[in-house]
Amino acid sequence: MAESICRALRDGALEGEHAPALTIKDSIRCSFGFDAFNFVLCNLASNILAGKSQARGLVLVAFSRSPSFYIDLLRSRGIDVTSSNKWLRIIDCYSDPLGWKERLQGSERVARVSRAAETLCMDARDLDKLFSTILELGKGLVGHGKVRFSVAIDLASAMLRHTLLPSVAGLISNLRSHDQVSSIFWLIHSDLHEDRAVMVLEYMSSVVAKLEPNTQSTNGQRGNSECLVLLEQNSRKGKLHVRFKRRNGRVKVMYEEFYVEQAGIKFVAVNSANGMVDHNNLIPKVQFNLQLSEKERIDREKVVLPFEHQGNGKLVQIYDGRQSLPEGQKDAMMLASTGKSTQKEPVSGMGEIHYVRDSDDELPDSDEDPDDDLDI
Repeated sequence: MAESICRALRDGALEGEHAPALTIKDSIRCSFGFDAFNFVLCNLASNILAGKSQARGLVLVAFSRSPSFYIDLLRSRGIDVTSSNKWLRIIDCYSDPLGWKERLQGSERVARVSRAAETLCMDARDLDKLFSTILELGKGLVGHGKVRFSVAIDLASAMLRHTLLPSVAGLISNLRSHDQVSSIFWLIHSDLHEDRAVMVLEYMSSVVAKLEPNTQSTNGQRGNSECLVLLEQNSRKGKLHVRFKRRNGRVKVMYEEFYVEQAGIKFVAVNSANGMVDHNNLIPKVQFNLQLSEKERIDREKVVLPFEHQGNGKLVQIYDGRQSLPEGQKDAMMLASTGKSTQKEPVSGMGEIHYVRDSDDELPDSDEDPDDDLDI
């Protein structure tokens, strides 16, 4: 399933549609969001180098790690970084995000950073300038045309710390709607923000990946040493819940397990029976039952619908809402259909309904049956 996420980013955007967007969520209970982000980043970089991706370049906005960290990461995963200046640009929002070091050290810091392949950002609060920088660097990689590039933001929580939610949402929306952006993904620590902020970023995403810990509990009868061993083993494991929002509006929810090693995060696929989330559990908790029991389902099937023909051999007469036939014509039709004459006999428990229009202004056809066009 992690491959499905990478495939969605690799395939990119269709003509006239917004670019695919991925939100990676973690929390203090399962803090492996950076491992998942690095997995997606390396996979996309490998596809770009191999020419398998729609994007021909990658712009990485680094808030939580230095540019040298990502260069070493790509090199450790077997990705050729010697030609990174042809397909990779890194915006350094990590070294001096608010420009404090620049004011203290003068131009020495800028001269040292300018020799590297990254661009230094000294005001992470100015997202309009950051948006312009991303587009400028991306177009510098792929040119001005229909060739696209991808954007990766390693920590949206850092942006939310420096500026307001509408500005962050506006930056992501502008990137998604740009005709040269192929895909975009970011990481957020969900427990550091209000639910509203997380929900806004999820709403703007076509894929949401949430990392959760294993919920296996230790048995009270086990010894302390065995419980510690189980806790240590489970501390490096968890579940990845993914929600895909299709272009036709349908939502698909799946999950798979993962474990973290020294070499990185590994995902373990589960079978189709266990990998699909039970959609019955997605029904909201309410005070009334939203599903029918077996007895209620049988009772519902036994209900006779209005004007339903039961096929019992009797003449079915349906009043169509129009003016009734004269008594003589009605008796003649009954005699022709049944061969028996009709006589008025008092029937207990039955009555008549007489309709009188309120005024002459009422539409002539307002007293007709609104279901007259139904084939019943």
